[in-house]
Amino acid sequence: MSKRRTTRIAAALLSGAVAATSFSAAQADTIEITPIEQVQGTGDSSPLAGQQATVRGVVTGAYAEGGIRGFYLQSAGTGAQLPTGGSPAVFVYAPDEVSSVQVGDHLQVSGTVSEYYGLTQIKAESIQGLEEPAEAIKPLAISLPSDEAGREQIESMLVEPQGEFTVSDNYSLNQYGELSLAMGTSSILPGEKLLRQPTDVFAPGSGQAAALAEENAQRSIVVDDGATLNFSTAKNTTVALPYIDAEQRVSVGANAAFTGPMILDYRYDLWRLQPQGQVIGADDADIALAFGQIDNEAPQEVGGNVSVGSFNVLNYFTTTGEELEGCSYYRDREGNPLTVRQGCDARGAANAESFARQQSKIVAALGKFTADVVVLEEIENSARFGQDRDAALAHLVEQLNSAAGQKIWSYVPSPAAIPADEDVIRTAIIYRAKTVKPIDESVILDDEAFGNARDPLGQAFQKVGGNQNTRFVVVANHFKSKGSNPDDGSGNADSGDGQGAWNADRVEQAKALVGFADQLKQSRNTRKVLLAGDFNSYAAEDPIRVLADAGYVDLGASADSQSYIYGGLSGSLDHILASPELAAKVTGQDIWNINAIESVGYEYSRYNYNITDLFTANQYRSSDHDPVLVGLELNKKG
Repeated sequence: MSKRRTTRIAAALLSGAVAATSFSAAQADTIEITPIEQVQGTGDSSPLAGQQATVRGVVTGAYAEGGIRGFYLQSAGTGAQLPTGGSPAVFVYAPDEVSSVQVGDHLQVSGTVSEYYGLTQIKAESIQGLEEPAEAIKPLAISLPSDEAGREQIESMLVEPQGEFTVSDNYSLNQYGELSLAMGTSSILPGEKLLRQPTDVFAPGSGQAAALAEENAQRSIVVDDGATLNFSTAKNTTVALPYIDAEQRVSVGANAAFTGPMILDYRYDLWRLQPQGQVIGADDADIALAFGQIDNEAPQEVGGNVSVGSFNVLNYFTTTGEELEGCSYYRDREGNPLTVRQGCDARGAANAESFARQQSKIVAALGKFTADVVVLEEIENSARFGQDRDAALAHLVEQLNSAAGQKIWSYVPSPAAIPADEDVIRTAIIYRAKTVKPIDESVILDDEAFGNARDPLGQAFQKVGGNQNTRFVVVANHFKSKGSNPDDGSGNADSGDGQGAWNADRVEQAKALVGFADQLKQSRNTRKVLLAGDFNSYAAEDPIRVLADAGYVDLGASADSQSYIYGGLSGSLDHILASPELAAKVTGQDIWNINAIESVGYEYSRYNYNITDLFTANQYRSSDHDPVLVGLELNKKG
């Protein structure tokens, strides 16, 4: 929030129980003053907790609104050097008085010292303005410490962080107004700026994975908005989200450059950087960072004469909640239904209006996706709603062609043999008919291993104008997710090794997939196979290792980015794996970062959640997974 001109605390008596008067230096001599450094102490808690103390300092941050309800006070003239004892700054809790405090005030505060969930604070009982001028606070220019002791040493101080910072997480930006930064680069993964999922690069449960997890924690710092608001509650939806709007996105992977000082704070079990006042909107004067903009208008060129991709369409359901009975909804700030929450089989939009917004983003993204064959995950299985199984798929292809102004896309029809008990979501395949043509009927794997997942769909293709040497098989996949931990002591319970729940089932699904691919190689007379989709497994986890042991090469491992972000950690759940015969034909690969790196606030599912309108009918945050793309060079000579 831009600094408001408030009544100087020395000029008026504050309301409530706290007294405020103006003190001269002579009057102040009769009062015993405790240096703030002694209040803080050198440990992780104050040695004066529970005791009365009177301190003096200069206000460095004040928060009359937004829930913090207090201000930061720092000893005059400090900040140029790293403190050798305790921190010279402290938080003052003064909910009734902070509205009369502003940055730069020279104050004397008396009150009770306490530890509030790890943050040393003084609960103000008397606040007095001092007439004599105070030496200005100098922001401490420092490479932020990675250890707890180093951060405790500068708790509540005004700092100017030094070094390189990269946005590593923005998921909570839409709800709590906070984002996370990664400091510098990894010493374990040289050159890596982001925080990587340990099991995306190292074996689950290994010492290397544990070391990377520890380093991730040390490199992470939260940037807050000077408030504790939950923007998803009705009363806060009229407060503009901090840092972002429809044009200014704060994307994971973007450079974050500090343009001013911030305050090192500890709240909700995490170290944070607070602005000097509450940030409201994307252009607030208290914003002390500049974020680089990442504009991935189209995937990178991957070469070759045929390209294959994977795209998660985020529960694309043409059957909306309003058409079914029993649905409950997630709603916008005015109470309008947006997406189905539970109570019915629909998984996507609540009504036609919400579906139109979802579809506009999916069509925009797929229209720019350069793949010739696209595996789709999370599309409606229309047979579950009494329609042709391909109804939703056919509708999507119709919309893609309409947007293109010509018939570019076709879809792979469902085979005659359909498993008896399918999920409401399914996999599918679409393709550009001018580049490839289907060979024989598609095949769905009906195996008990996929009883809690989506059945793989296989289809052979051949390059238009090519011969059998240009033939290849694509298998669309969507393995069981990591959530809903059964916690029953079975092999599917989360073991804590980083692979999440249901890993045993995903391993069995990988084994069944290998067998299915072997059958397709024989029946479709080609050894060129791609296994594509959402495997819900990071690159070094057991299911992907099963596929690697069978000879399949994870092509996404050669890309310079990842497809998914969870808990501020970047990794790939989405993969395209090639048989050795096809891996030799790969000309390039890309992970098109348009979804996972963007705030969830841009999704159709968050339309009108906040007074700031973030929705745009473009490719950004069309889904929560990023598309994966590979190029192949297929020719008649094999």
